[in-house]
Amino acid sequence: MKKIVTLVLFAFLVGSVSAQTLYESVRIANRDLTGSARFVGMGGAMGALGGDISTMGVNPAGIGIYRSNDFMGTISYSMNETKSKYDGQSFTADKNRFTFDNIGAVFSTKIGNQTTLRYVNFGINYQRTKSFYKNMSMGGLTRSLEVSQVTQMVNQANDGWDAALYEGRDIPDLGEEYPPRSAYENGYVGWLSAHGFNGLLMGEDENGYYSRILDAPDMLFDSQERGGIDRYDFNVSFNFNDRFYLGLTFGAYDVNYKKSVIYDEDYGNGEGYNLASWNNIEGAGFDVKLGMIIRPFEFSPFRLGLAVHTPRFFNLSQYTTSDLQFDMVNDNDQLISGGINTWDERGGYDARRDFKLQTPWMFNVSMGYTFGTELAIGAEYEYEDYSSMKLKYRGGWSGTMPETDAIKNMVRGVSTFRIGAEYKVVPEFALRLGYNYSTAAFYGDSWKPLPYNSVNTDTDFANTKGVSNYTLGFGYRGQIFYADLAYKYNNYKEDFYAFEHVDLAATKVTNNNHQISLTLGMRF
Repeated sequence: MKKIVTLVLFAFLVGSVSAQTLYESVRIANRDLTGSARFVGMGGAMGALGGDISTMGVNPAGIGIYRSNDFMGTISYSMNETKSKYDGQSFTADKNRFTFDNIGAVFSTKIGNQTTLRYVNFGINYQRTKSFYKNMSMGGLTRSLEVSQVTQMVNQANDGWDAALYEGRDIPDLGEEYPPRSAYENGYVGWLSAHGFNGLLMGEDENGYYSRILDAPDMLFDSQERGGIDRYDFNVSFNFNDRFYLGLTFGAYDVNYKKSVIYDEDYGNGEGYNLASWNNIEGAGFDVKLGMIIRPFEFSPFRLGLAVHTPRFFNLSQYTTSDLQFDMVNDNDQLISGGINTWDERGGYDARRDFKLQTPWMFNVSMGYTFGTELAIGAEYEYEDYSSMKLKYRGGWSGTMPETDAIKNMVRGVSTFRIGAEYKVVPEFALRLGYNYSTAAFYGDSWKPLPYNSVNTDTDFANTKGVSNYTLGFGYRGQIFYADLAYKYNNYKEDFYAFEHVDLAATKVTNNNHQISLTLGMRF
């Protein structure tokens, strides 16, 4: 924890109240396999093949393949299942829902056959690039006398005590008054530690340091995540001699992420506490994508695609609030019940922090090959260095936020591999198959830093492992109307921790997500 004191020292000196944004930043930077049913059915491996509206978000040159106008939309039905196992206990949480995944249009303009420039095409597309909808539950006996969320409360309080002492400031009092409003507005006090002290979960010794009162609990965790990221793409692309395609896409993003957590510790004999935390991140961002497709051999259908995406630049706001309900026996063997609401302690408003997030550059290399008019095969490799993400101040401060150091140390580069195929049984009907795999962003020993002055009280985090997507699809093409159907099975595992403690064993989590997508469109 002393390392975290150093990381957030500058944040305190400029008067900020720190909030945790490491794991939230990775969630926002991450992408799902979404788009048209044809694109999904081929595993997203269409960067070099082009000719689908969703390619403008991967390789903008793919829109240059079009030779007619296109208008289409996609709806999906998702079935999400999360299974957890800890201490021999298993939990399953489900979430099913309909989504509207994309709608867009391409306008193709033929320049002529006598000039080098054959077509100039324009495209516009809405696409949901990320869904945050997920329910998760776990529970069990922590078994060790030292393993409890209260230990993290104690550590946070003592780190604030040390930081104040180091700076020659007054030692923070977590319970200066009741309601303890001044404690929740003190730059050396984290809300989690203030909850622990005012909820009678930890005590203070003669030197002013804090320690736990009770032993190992039976814990229960439940969370809900909601919202998503919507992207609006605007594309222009060029076809030169039907051999070289160049495209540019400007993307605008809308972010809405909501998370609610309920964590419960039961000590028996009627003692225990329940901590509810709510976080909401919202804002907007943009990026620019540049791509090209080359057909290097005049009489060969082989295509090579290259694309680069600038970082996505987000302006975001995080809102945080929490509630603690407790039942504790005092020194007189009296059971005391009470509650602490941060919206009451702070005079009726949530904590808010405005910040900027800069995601990594993204590089994409793709290949495509067609065998006559019956078979098309695509393959791609994509790379993003998540450790290069940056968090920056908004609202008058300049410079990179201290949490960027945690990002550099706990996340790494992510490689994504995609492969897909489409086979036309007859000219009107096609079958599709695809697979893609993304490596893990987090190191296995990554953890969620909670600085001594953090307003966040949700201590949980999960280190996601590699993510696999298996897809298949079916398509019909008429002279004008077309319809595509795709199925996607998304699977990944996580090591989950309800709070940070060196002796806390990981909860093993398996996520199984199924999605059916339907695209209807017209080409004319």
